Amino acid sequence: MNSTSDLIYDWNRVDGPEWTSTVVPRLDDETLRDGLQSPSVLDPPIEKKIRILHLMEALGIDSVNLGLPGAGPRAKEHVLRLAREISSSRLRIRPNCAARTVTSDIRPIADVVEASGVEIEVATFLGSSPIRQYAEDWTLDFLLHSTEQAVKYVVSLGLPSMYVTEDTTRARPEVIKKLYSTAIACGARAIVVCDTVGHATPRGTQALIRFVREEVVKPSAPPFALTGTAIPTAAWASPMRSRRWPPAPTRCMAPRWASVNAWVTPPWTNCWSI
Repeated sequence: MNSTSDLIYDWNRVDGPEWTSTVVPRLDDETLRDGLQSPSVLDPPIEKKIRILHLMEALGIDSVNLGLPGAGPRAKEHVLRLAREISSSRLRIRPNCAARTVTSDIRPIADVVEASGVEIEVATFLGSSPIRQYAEDWTLDFLLHSTEQAVKYVVSLGLPSMYVTEDTTRARPEVIKKLYSTAIACGARAIVVCDTVGHATPRGTQALIRFVREEVVKPSAPPFALTGTAIPTAAWASPMRSRRWPPAPTRCMAPRWASVNAWVTPPWTNCWSI
C-alpha cells in the first residue's frame, strides 16, 4: 500500500442526494459495552449496572448491549445478572450482546440465554476497512470465511443474528457489499454500519447508508426486502436529529464518543446506537 487512499476509503467524498426520513428512530444504548472501554472509567459493580439498566428503561430506550460475555467469567456473570433483571422486572428493553466472529465469544451468549430464559441478539463484529486489514494482515477471503462461520453458528444455536462491520465508514464499497450479502445469506436478521473512529461526516454517513440500501438491502431476499420505510443513519446525519432526541444520562459513563452505529433490521425503522 503506497498512499492514504490505499488504507482508507473516504465516504465523505461520495456525492449523492440527501437522504430524508420522517420515521422516528429507535435507540440502542451501548454504555454497558462500548462505554466501559474508555480509559477514563472503571468497570462498575453489578448493582450500578442494574441501576443503569433501569435508567435506560425509564428513558424509553429500545435496546441495550449487555456486554461481551466471552471476555471472561466476570463479564459473563454480569451479563447473566442483567438478563435475569430484565426478566424478573419485566423490562421492555431488548437485550443484545457483542461477540467477535469466533465461537469462543458466541457460545457464552448461548449459555446466558439458556440460564436466563431471555432472548439475546448476538452482535458479531468484524473489522472491514483496508487499514484494519493491513494492520491485521487479513485478506477478504478471511473476512468472508469468518463472517460465514460466525453467522451460521449463531443461527445454529437458535439465536437472532446481528452482523456488525467495524470501521464501515472507511471501508471499500465492494468489501461492504460482499460482507453484508454473505451475512444475510447465512441468516443474519440485522446488519450494522459503524463509524468506529469518528471519521464520518453527515454527508459521508448518508452516502454510505444509501449505498447499503441500494446495493445490499434492495437486492436481498426476505426478510431483508425493502418495505417502504426508512433506512437508518447516524444521529447527527439524520433529518430527525433536532426532534425527539431523549435525554441520556446513561452516557455519563464515558462512552467512546466516536462510536455511533446505524443498523438495518425489519421492519426498516431508523436505528442508531449511543
